[in-house]
Amino acid sequence: MLVVDAQVHIWGQGLPTNRAHRQITRFSCDDLLKEMDEGGVQAAVIHPPGWDPNANQVALDAAKQHPNRLAILGNFPLDNPESRKLVARWKRQPGMLGLRFSFQQPHQQTWMTDGTMDWLWPAVEKAGIPVALAAANFLPAVGVVAERHPGVRLIVDHMGRPSGAKDAAAWATLPQLLALAKHPNVAVKATGAPSYTSARYPYRDIHGYLQRIYDAFGPERMFWGTDITRMPCSWRQCVSLFTQELTWLTEGEKELIMGRALCQWLGWDLAE
Repeated sequence: MLVVDAQVHIWGQGLPTNRAHRQITRFSCDDLLKEMDEGGVQAAVIHPPGWDPNANQVALDAAKQHPNRLAILGNFPLDNPESRKLVARWKRQPGMLGLRFSFQQPHQQTWMTDGTMDWLWPAVEKAGIPVALAAANFLPAVGVVAERHPGVRLIVDHMGRPSGAKDAAAWATLPQLLALAKHPNVAVKATGAPSYTSARYPYRDIHGYLQRIYDAFGPERMFWGTDITRMPCSWRQCVSLFTQELTWLTEGEKELIMGRALCQWLGWDLAE
C-alpha cells in the first residue's frame, strides 16, 4: 500500500509558534525521512511553516533532492500585490504541487471574506493550482468559493477542526464541514486526528466522526495524514489508526485514503 502523508513540516530555524508542535529550532529533511522510514510512510507533502522565514526554500531543496518522496504545498503573502505575478509559474518550481494558507496571524483571519483573496481564485483556477486552507473559522466561506469557482480544487485542512480543541468541542462545526461535501471540488485532509481527543490509542471516541466524514466525502476526497510534529503518538500509530482500527474501510478504500486519492487530487505521479 502506498502511504502518503498529506501534511508535514520541516524547518531550519525558529521555534514553532503553535506550542503543540515540538519546541525545537530545527526539524530537517533528514529528520523527516528517518521518521517516515521508521513509520512506514513512503512519501509526504511539505507545508512550509510560518515560523521559519526561509521555510519555502527549505522545502524546495528537500523536494528537489527527493522528488519521489517529498512534494510541497507552498505559500506567498496574499496581501502583497507582487504575489499575483507568481501564480502562472508557481508549479514550475520542482516539487511544487499547489498552495496552502493557514491564516495564523490576527490580521489574516478575515482574508477569506473581506476581499483580500478574491483575486486568487480566478488565477489559480486558470493555472490549475490546488489550494489547501486551514478553514476551521470560515468553513461556509469555502463553500462560496467552491460554487463560484468549480475549477479550483480545494482542500480543507485537519477536517476543519479548530486548533487546540479536543473531544466534543473539537467537532462542534462538523456539520459545516459535511455540508461542503456537496461540492465535488472540495476535499478534506483527515490530518491530525489523534490530536482532537483526550483518549489514548486507538482513539475510539473519534472513529464515529471519521466515519461521518468518510460517508460524506468518500475515499476519493478524504486524505490521510498527520502533521506529525504535533501528534501525541507515533507515526506508525497514526498509520494503523486508519489501516487497522477503522474496520469499516475496505482494502480498496484504504488504498485511496492512505495516499492514492491525495496524489490524484494534487497531480503527483508516484510509483509505489
